[in-house]
Amino acid sequence: MTLRRASLPAALLSSNFFILTLTFVAPVVHGQALPPGVVKGPSVEGITEYRLPNGLKVLLFPDSSKPTVTVNVTYLVGSRHENYGETGMAHLLEHLMFKGAPKNRNIPQQFAERGMNFNGTTSQDRTNYYEVFPASAGNLKWALDMEAERMTKSFIAKKDLDSEMTVVRNEYESGENSPFGVLMKRMESVAFDWHSYGRSTIGNRSDIENVKIENLQAFYRTWYQPDNAVLLVAGKFDPAQTLAWIGKSFGAIPKPKRKLPPFWTVEPAQDGERQFAVRRKGDVQLVLVGYKVPAGLHPDADPLQFMSDIQGDTPNGRLHKLLVETGKAAQVFSFGQTGYAPGLQMFGAVVKAGQPVEPVRDALVEAVEGFAKTPPTAEEMERTRRNFANGIEKALNDPQQVGVALSEQIALGDWRLLFQGRDSLPKITAPQVAEAAGRYLKRDNRVVGLFLPEDAPQRATIGPAPTVQEVMKDYQAKESVLTSENFDPSQDNIMKRTEIRKIGGLEVALLPKKNRGETVAVDLRLHWGDEKNQFGKSMVSAVAGEMLTRGTAKYTRAQLADAMSKLKMSGGSVYHFDTTREHLDEALRLMAHVLKEPAFPEAEFEQLRQQWIVGIEANRNEPQARASQAIEEYFDHWPKGDPRDVMTVDEQLAALKTMTLDDVKAYYREFYGASHGEMAIVGDFDKEAVSRTIGETLSGWDSKAAYARILDANAERAATRKAIDTPDKENGFYTARVNLDLRSDDPDFPALELANFIFGDGGLKSRLMDRIRQKDGLSYGGGSNLAVGDIDRASHFSISAIAAPQNLKKLEAAVREELARALKEGFTAAEVAGAKSGLLQQRLQNRSRDGVVASAWSNYLYLDRTFEWSKQHEQKLQALTLEQVNAAFRKHVDPAKLVVVVAGDESKAK
Repeated sequence: MTLRRASLPAALLSSNFFILTLTFVAPVVHGQALPPGVVKGPSVEGITEYRLPNGLKVLLFPDSSKPTVTVNVTYLVGSRHENYGETGMAHLLEHLMFKGAPKNRNIPQQFAERGMNFNGTTSQDRTNYYEVFPASAGNLKWALDMEAERMTKSFIAKKDLDSEMTVVRNEYESGENSPFGVLMKRMESVAFDWHSYGRSTIGNRSDIENVKIENLQAFYRTWYQPDNAVLLVAGKFDPAQTLAWIGKSFGAIPKPKRKLPPFWTVEPAQDGERQFAVRRKGDVQLVLVGYKVPAGLHPDADPLQFMSDIQGDTPNGRLHKLLVETGKAAQVFSFGQTGYAPGLQMFGAVVKAGQPVEPVRDALVEAVEGFAKTPPTAEEMERTRRNFANGIEKALNDPQQVGVALSEQIALGDWRLLFQGRDSLPKITAPQVAEAAGRYLKRDNRVVGLFLPEDAPQRATIGPAPTVQEVMKDYQAKESVLTSENFDPSQDNIMKRTEIRKIGGLEVALLPKKNRGETVAVDLRLHWGDEKNQFGKSMVSAVAGEMLTRGTAKYTRAQLADAMSKLKMSGGSVYHFDTTREHLDEALRLMAHVLKEPAFPEAEFEQLRQQWIVGIEANRNEPQARASQAIEEYFDHWPKGDPRDVMTVDEQLAALKTMTLDDVKAYYREFYGASHGEMAIVGDFDKEAVSRTIGETLSGWDSKAAYARILDANAERAATRKAIDTPDKENGFYTARVNLDLRSDDPDFPALELANFIFGDGGLKSRLMDRIRQKDGLSYGGGSNLAVGDIDRASHFSISAIAAPQNLKKLEAAVREELARALKEGFTAAEVAGAKSGLLQQRLQNRSRDGVVASAWSNYLYLDRTFEWSKQHEQKLQALTLEQVNAAFRKHVDPAKLVVVVAGDESKAK
């Protein structure tokens, strides 16, 4: 197995397993007979495998804790299967799989009408497609039928290739804007001489532009077959009925007669250090060091992942302490990219522009290659085991997450590797980690240096990995003891189950419910200050908030990260986090401690300031950042220093450079407190115990300053168009905005929300994306947004999209044409019906997520609303007529007032 926290896709290793059946006894699924020919395989912690006669593997993971279902199909094919001249073909085919089949000719629209969240992803060793949707027999059967049809009957047509090729090329160009993305592609190509892991999954530009439809069709017919795929269904569904549907839809596909082509290329041992440089316009420096390491099933793979986490973790990692805490680098990272074949282990650092890179490079190499001489401590091993275990546990508690995550283990050859890997964590020792590092982290296996002749090269020989059968032969599965209730996410039930209490200065919403894994979500919002006492304090306020988790009276930053990990606090914020029933009390007390007793360490303040300066400067020439900043500045009308004022990039940098730690401390002392705020807790907890803890920790902690809501307002701005030159950038950005006199309680809001969903907020099948991506092939991503105030009328409607610089004018013209068409011709009754269905199902699905419900309750309490407002809003959406939707769009969206900003390389545009 391969452990993964923030890793890249896993890989494929073919596997065979043998199933015994008893004569005269029919196999069963949950007490019912299996469909003819279906054979039951292994079962682990609620997930059961079945195999169809045509070779398809099926994984069923029933879990009624959330009213959603995930359908995921993983095909064991990725970019490593591509031939010369066909790079990027696996990814391009992934796009074409959404272009339809005979019975499903408009898949994105069908997804939208059912409120389905969907996507497809391609890696080096596998491609997967998934959809997540509200649980219903109709939704599930349609999804299974659709996936079965497009497995072998997708159009893969020349006309679709012609339009989608431009979109994929635009995605390629978008990646070319990323310094790290470009550096990573060069790392792969320099590190590998022969293996296809040396080619980026996105492919070569000329291959993308010139690939033949016949090649794509042949690739599709070879690899998109039931014996090369694994279907997973997770969530709330009837297993017997679902398996019967699968047997009928997928079972009708014949078993293929072809044999999959073998893969025999083995990368030779590297015979000397290598170095390369990418020289492009940019504002940040990066150091990246890579080493060849074994495949995912090799015995050394997991010890190396331990090493990677020990080195690259923030803030506890060795590299963070060595380079970031000493001020040499702004950020460090470490991750492994391994799979079916030997891959790469990467270490890197972000260095501020103008600072010397060589000392960072040398210190990084020395620390990495000296790791074997300083084996992990007991504390490092315990922290790493806990981090990996927490990540796996979190995935297993969420059917939606585990459904997609299992694609990585499937690609290695056996989905049970996720559980085998978790159970093997205690067996990995510090000596194993150090010894594995010593075998591969060597000078002559390094990619960063120059070629230097030498009589005695220090080569690293990588041995073969065992088969998946050998890895799994002694594995004993554990029985799952996780339970949950069948919770109804309707507004009426949420209202019925929620109790509102006043605790100190906080309005608190408490919604207890039985969850799988006893999970619980916490959301806290605190308010202080007014427009007068916040004047000139925007940046210091932001820094003060960020400094809270960088050290307290009891904990250093590293110790605090450990304490939060031990309490299973995840979510990235002390205000919004998930934990479990067992740890909730301590987590709330730790939250209060962090809020009330920050230490504001000088060294951490300097680290934070440098990181923010580097981050701001890195965006100086990014098209999206430049255009977005320009349009915000154009609409800004508040005086400099006002908390609503939009600070320029130079103003932000100046504020950071002149800010002192005393400024931050003074702001904290004057404003922080829980005099005014809202809190919501949703999940597995005891109301009375939680109420006592909140009262004990936050009551009486009051802000010294006066508080009043700071209301925003729009100002009249003339329509204009601004072009920004961003030299040497492969991708460009378009954005446009018109201000609206609107509030969320206005009668027009529901109609305008639905109109915006149809025009550009409804994903691939929106009017806008249908034009600029599906038809014209100009943009990989774009859409519209409706930002509407709840307590003020500072609202606006905006449009944005990416495109190659040479396509920006075409993109702009297409946007104006679609906007004019929508206003002149209006939307259709079918579009309104589909939008209602999609939007309402999305809202229902969101209410099945505890974190979303907690956040909603906090917001409603602030606005003096409840979920009754949500219910009434949905009733208004459902009751809308076509005439009301068209009238609202025409009333509020005036193209004559549109402010447009376009950023791109002007030389490329010409």
